[in-house]
Amino acid sequence: VLITATDMDLTQSISIIMTKNVKTIHVDESLYDAKSTMLKHQIRHLPVVNGKKLIGILSLTNIMSLSFGQVFVGEEQTDQAMMDLMTIKHVMREHLKTINVSNSIAEVADIFIKEEFHALPVVDGENLTGIITTTDMIKFFVTNY
Repeated sequence: VLITATDMDLTQSISIIMTKNVKTIHVDESLYDAKSTMLKHQIRHLPVVNGKKLIGILSLTNIMSLSFGQVFVGEEQTDQAMMDLMTIKHVMREHLKTINVSNSIAEVADIFIKEEFHALPVVDGENLTGIITTTDMIKFFVTNY
């Protein structure tokens, strides 16, 4: 039985739709490793950690912005050289906006509507407990409408 829009409780915790088994990347790993992880797991955002501390987020768009595409002959080597020159710290977004597991679905939807985020790390205190993306939100609304 699907929930109708009028039955949908948007005051529920975001924890019911967030991804809980979060893939992360350590700040000292390479951009090549980050890109490989994203492609392997079919994800577009990786929280960046230093030890267990969340320090940033890296998107596939950030990595792809380093690509020269088909501008140069041998662009694969050019792209690899660029990824070898840059580090995750150079490319990741710092000064993160995070949300708490207690934030409601409505509150998070409002953040996505008003701000230019496509993914938000979910924390409980200082611990990373999940990630919520605009895709997760769309799936939730489509499934429950």
